[in-house]
Amino acid sequence: MTQQIDTSASERLPAHVLVVEDDAVLGLTIEQALLDAGVAQVVLSASTEEALRRLREERPDVIVLDVHLADRDDGWAIAELVRTLGPDSPRIIFSTGAPQDIPENVAALGCTLEKPYDAAVLVDLLRQPRRRGIISRLRGALR
Repeated sequence: MTQQIDTSASERLPAHVLVVEDDAVLGLTIEQALLDAGVAQVVLSASTEEALRRLREERPDVIVLDVHLADRDDGWAIAELVRTLGPDSPRIIFSTGAPQDIPENVAALGCTLEKPYDAAVLVDLLRQPRRRGIISRLRGALR
């Protein structure tokens, strides 16, 4: 009897995730959980500057963004920059211990995980389909 492996769950995961997190232990925990779940490439950035450099060099599918980084306490500036990349910009998942501190207009750019959270919750969230705006849906219909 041949055993079949269900790969549909990992196929729904994004291929490339940028994790912007200045807590090294949490960053490594998230990285390992994503790799174990089947994400092909996970890149860690510990600062705003490094995250911006990564965004200039590569285009991740998803950004897990700590909004209170040690070098800047407004990680949402990265989210605002990502929004300027257009309708096919990376999906944003905010990570914070104080979700009430995120300006409402910025919080609308993604979803928010309140720290501490189980990495399995993040993996489940990544498996959910991305909510797409009207322009992205129109482009998809025309292809």
